[in-house]
Amino acid sequence: MPREETQTTTQATPRSPDPRRAGEPPTTRAWTLRFVVVGLVLAALNLRPAITSLGALLEEVRVGLGMSGTVAGVLTSVPPLCFAAFGVMAPKLARRFGPAAVVCAGMAAIAAGLAIRPFAGGTPGFLAASALALMGIAVSNILMPVIVKRWFPDRVATMTGLYSMALSLGTSLAAAATVPLTSALGGKWQTGLGLWALVAAAAVLPWLPLVRERRTAGGGATESAVTEGAVTEGAVTESADKSARAQDARAQDARAQAKGGLALPITRSRTAWALAGFFGLQATGAYITMGWMPQIFRDAGVPASTAGVLLAVTMAMGVPLAFVIPRVAGRLRNQGPIAVVLGSCGLIGYAGLFLAPAAGAWVWAVVLGVSNCSFPLALTMVGMRAGTGAGVAKLSAFAQSTGYLLSIPGPLLVGVLYQHSGGWGLPIALMAGLMLPQIALGILAGRNRTVEAELADRAGAGSKAAA
Repeated sequence: MPREETQTTTQATPRSPDPRRAGEPPTTRAWTLRFVVVGLVLAALNLRPAITSLGALLEEVRVGLGMSGTVAGVLTSVPPLCFAAFGVMAPKLARRFGPAAVVCAGMAAIAAGLAIRPFAGGTPGFLAASALALMGIAVSNILMPVIVKRWFPDRVATMTGLYSMALSLGTSLAAAATVPLTSALGGKWQTGLGLWALVAAAAVLPWLPLVRERRTAGGGATESAVTEGAVTEGAVTESADKSARAQDARAQDARAQAKGGLALPITRSRTAWALAGFFGLQATGAYITMGWMPQIFRDAGVPASTAGVLLAVTMAMGVPLAFVIPRVAGRLRNQGPIAVVLGSCGLIGYAGLFLAPAAGAWVWAVVLGVSNCSFPLALTMVGMRAGTGAGVAKLSAFAQSTGYLLSIPGPLLVGVLYQHSGGWGLPIALMAGLMLPQIALGILAGRNRTVEAELADRAGAGSKAAA
């Protein structure tokens, strides 16, 4: 669309009141936004401790419950399986109850699952309670970008960076603190795992005042109202900085809305598939790192305690970078170069693990920590590759659910290669090899377009061909 036409459209569109703010005095709106910010941060803090706290005490849990080694190994692949299985429910639940209510329920499910599983009395109960917590994580994972797009349409990158940073902080904090806290509280693994239920319970509180907000990011008249508020609010802010990127984005969004949102199923979008593949490959790398990197260092002669600290360093790299990367990505028309840089860091890190795992251990831990920041980049692109609330909800559900499904075999395959080859040469070659398609898909997913506009173009082309 020509730039002049985009500007005309923007100027002619009156700034209609945001439906979620109608009838609210300014002080009420300000407090509501504060609740959303606090809720996002606390929710993000609770999206990984259920996984990393268990990893820190896995041996104690296995012995305490009489788990076989096979069951304990499969347990490491349960999180992405649950994320894929339960994440698809999030858009439907959000349409019915509102995204804030679903996130609130998700936090409650995490708290309940974490409180129950240490005292479930056996492996089946432990797995069932873990699945309950992971279900809450799955739906909240999907709806975080939706909440950001709806409440902060002109600050998507900033808010994505904020909750990505909180997510990384929760991940590394649980990995580093679970064992010391368990020792300080008497040495029982049940206490060490159950402690994180209190953090999840605290995350429920800021969402309670928002539960009444039943308008959603998708579906019917509600979708139109939310979309109109988001687009006009974003258009006014973007027009102030005269950014060509923002003008192109508004043109795509306007064209998508004129076509009625998603003109075809999300599975017809090449961008959606590229983003799902990128998400899946970065998740594969992250779960391989969390599950196997300490063992790589230990087999190279690094002490066990130091190997654990190295993993914490890798996870902690995401705390500052998860805030910086989305802000940088939000200023670029194309996020592909960031995907190339992060993927290149992964290749360097894996080469280091192969050539000198012990001598350069601290360097490889830092570099791989940078590479793992493809996760906040993927979340940022979810918000930028869709121009409507409904589009974000569907793209988030599709990309994350499909991506987590793709990530399930990775950690298991690394274990199989390690066991049968007797060393880390083949597993590290696999890890490095997976970085190449991740870079390629990141370039495709980072292109400046929205799925709504892409599907509208494909629908229009199909109609012309049929005629």
